[in-house]
Amino acid sequence: MRTPSRPRTVVVTGATAGVGRACVRAFATSGNRLVLVARGAAGLRAAAAEAEAAGSPVCTVPADVADPRACEAVAARAEEEFGPIDVWVNDAFASVFAPFTEISPEEFRRVTEVTYLGYVNATRAALRRMLPRDHGTIVQVGSAIAYRGIPLQTAYSGAKHALQGWHEALRCELLAGGSSVRVTMVQLPAVNTPQFDWVLNRLPGRARPVPPVHQPELAARAVRYAADHPGRREYWVGASTAATLIANAVAPGLLDRYLARTGLDAQQEGPEDERPSEERPSEERTTGAGDQANLWTPVDAAQDHGAHGRFDAESRDRSAQLWASQHHGLLAAGGAALLGATAGALARGRKLP
Repeated sequence: MRTPSRPRTVVVTGATAGVGRACVRAFATSGNRLVLVARGAAGLRAAAAEAEAAGSPVCTVPADVADPRACEAVAARAEEEFGPIDVWVNDAFASVFAPFTEISPEEFRRVTEVTYLGYVNATRAALRRMLPRDHGTIVQVGSAIAYRGIPLQTAYSGAKHALQGWHEALRCELLAGGSSVRVTMVQLPAVNTPQFDWVLNRLPGRARPVPPVHQPELAARAVRYAADHPGRREYWVGASTAATLIANAVAPGLLDRYLARTGLDAQQEGPEDERPSEERPSEERTTGAGDQANLWTPVDAAQDHGAHGRFDAESRDRSAQLWASQHHGLLAAGGAALLGATAGALARGRKLP
């Protein structure tokens, strides 16, 4: 499947920061018409300005994807402004860094409503328009955590697991119905995003991604590729994602023990008593410079935070594994050719005196 050459109408949720913001930049080419969805006013203005500077018409829609009526309003506004939706990218999420017993029922519900049901709500609104036309692509931005839960992120792990199961079931239904509408999923590794400075955090140390860390632009390129080539059920980004998923399929019990031993320290840096008091977390504060946690209200309402977090120095912008994920056919053909050449050489060798 070739990359579409005509401009498309593309909706991106969670468009103001991190991977969502990088996706805005990735799609802001070839005159694509972009509909940007998020809660933060300043982030939406900044993301729209970047897309317009790249030559894309933009419509911004402040919305909380946890509200199904808001998602329906987004879809209606998108088609009023730019016509039929061609691509919908689901990226909005929320999380809490804390042991399960320190997460309140309300907080757990909120993470689930945004990170899982937000995708469900948005996809339903998109499908109401795509299915009658028999046209459109929905890209779910996932994570290795969709397959492998991780300590200190029980709410997020549960939501991503639910997302994976729902996505698979939905894809089967579309295939059974012979629909030309496509859904695909991009499983990401740890990414250098601002979320670690504004996520609700009750850990002793400052929250951080588990190494190796990757830049959001790498993730955005994978999302753009998936939107252009939606026939695959999912794409894996990063060797760490592939290794995690394979290890979990082969020896999940061993991975449980490994994460129990390493997962707590790998997700935080610096004990609390080494940081200034104004940077220490509380129930409603982050581990950053005192910003309010974004679980209930957006932290980019008055200030834009962009795509990158504070981990630029250690983050990778390339992935050989992503290339392999995008070129399965080529690798299979190469492997078959190598196998054939090897078999021929062995056959010739047996004929030698």
